[in-house]
Amino acid sequence: MPDAFFLPTDDPERYVATPASEGPWSSGLQHGGPPCALLTRAVERAPSSLDGPAQVTRLTVEFLGGVPVAEVAVRATVARPGRSVELVEAELHAAGRVVLRARVWRIRRAPVDLPAGVVTAPVPPPPRPVEPSEFTEPRWQIGYLRAVDWRFVDGHFEHPGPASAWARQRIPLVAGEEPSPLQRVTLLADSGNGLSRLLDMEQWWFINTELTVHLHRQPVDEWVHVRAGTTLDGHGSGLAETVLSDARGPLGRGAQALMVGRRTG
Repeated sequence: MPDAFFLPTDDPERYVATPASEGPWSSGLQHGGPPCALLTRAVERAPSSLDGPAQVTRLTVEFLGGVPVAEVAVRATVARPGRSVELVEAELHAAGRVVLRARVWRIRRAPVDLPAGVVTAPVPPPPRPVEPSEFTEPRWQIGYLRAVDWRFVDGHFEHPGPASAWARQRIPLVAGEEPSPLQRVTLLADSGNGLSRLLDMEQWWFINTELTVHLHRQPVDEWVHVRAGTTLDGHGSGLAETVLSDARGPLGRGAQALMVGRRTG
């Protein structure tokens, strides 16, 4: 297994994707998780205009094209500065074009004296299985899916239907670095569509055109619990919804708009 999903270059904005980033949909294309996490990293590194510490409360990534397992470039800038809230925009370039575009809201992080009873007590997710889950089909044992330690509680990639699993990346996002908790979450949030698929991948495609993650608190753990379900419509669209948690309990939700169709040829 490669040492990381991405290798740095002499240019601080350019990285080389390794085979660990490859997804199960098409040979030579990345899974959406690693490049989304790389955009998150760029956002975290973008200087903030806020007065004091900042926290991400919403991240939306638009998928404008397939991301090749090759060299990519990322950059992030504050598009709307402010003292309490700011909008950060980031892009990922590959093969001379923009393939992912992100818009992220960051707000100031400060203690707030809320009234008693307003904060809901967190309900921890189910316990994490001791052993990693096993796979029998080769498609689930390559690239990104192999680079993540999956511990299924309900369902499985190999079986259609809703699923929930604890997951942790086995390798760094960028070689030589410890990924942040937020990078770990966004790397896994794009898995909801595949986790909860309802259709046979050999006969159907169900592609997410975007990923949106809302966070009501910041993640704190290397393990992320992902509980996903998919709803499909008979006119070629669908929605994958994901509840994201860590050891402390729920931390947010992810959603993916889907384009659905039957494979031909």
